Amino acid sequence: MNPENDFPKLAQPAQRALAGAGYSHLEQLTHVRESELKQLHGIGPNALKQLRAALEAKGWSFAPEN
Repeated sequence: MNPENDFPKLAQPAQRALAGAGYSHLEQLTHVRESELKQLHGIGPNALKQLRAALEAKGWSFAPEN
């Protein structure tokens, strides 16, 4: 894990995308829809898979798609 955040180890583009969007903690992503994250440049299928797994490990999930 990166000391500045509690995300799983992600590729640099994904890390930059999350930081650029103001996300630094996994719990913040429980308020974000997966479709919103997909739109960030640098967030691809692998990053989403890793983030989803990290959320599920804590019993959390992305915000529901409406």
